[in-house]
Amino acid sequence: MIQIIKKTALFFMGLAGGVGVAAGIYAFIVMLQIIQRFSNRTGTAKYITFYEDCVMFGGILGNMVSVFEFPIPLGPVFLCFYGTCTGIFVGCLAIALAEVIDVIPAVSRRIGIRSGVPFLVLCIGLGKGIGAFYQLVIAR
Repeated sequence: MIQIIKKTALFFMGLAGGVGVAAGIYAFIVMLQIIQRFSNRTGTAKYITFYEDCVMFGGILGNMVSVFEFPIPLGPVFLCFYGTCTGIFVGCLAIALAEVIDVIPAVSRRIGIRSGVPFLVLCIGLGKGIGAFYQLVIAR
């Protein structure tokens, strides 16, 4: 009986923690207005509810795969596609956060860069990608 109570309490604590973390991440995405900015820049603002639904569905599906660890036998091509999409999302999240707190303009003013800021951002992204590739593929 005590074992059932412990497992039930652990289940609800894990569920509450997961809900709290997920709510915080999605609140963060909403606060940064990532989806709205991308839809405005691409001229597809009429599809914003579709984009939001896709982000929500992707989060739910990603959590299910992470928690239940069921295999997805779609092969290495799908894995490359998924990794690329995940990397793009994380990069967009990082750039949006940097944009909100004005990191790039502040750093470029401080070190005296007047032109080439897009090139600087591209180099940061390429460096991050090459470092991740080295860590995940070569250094194993």
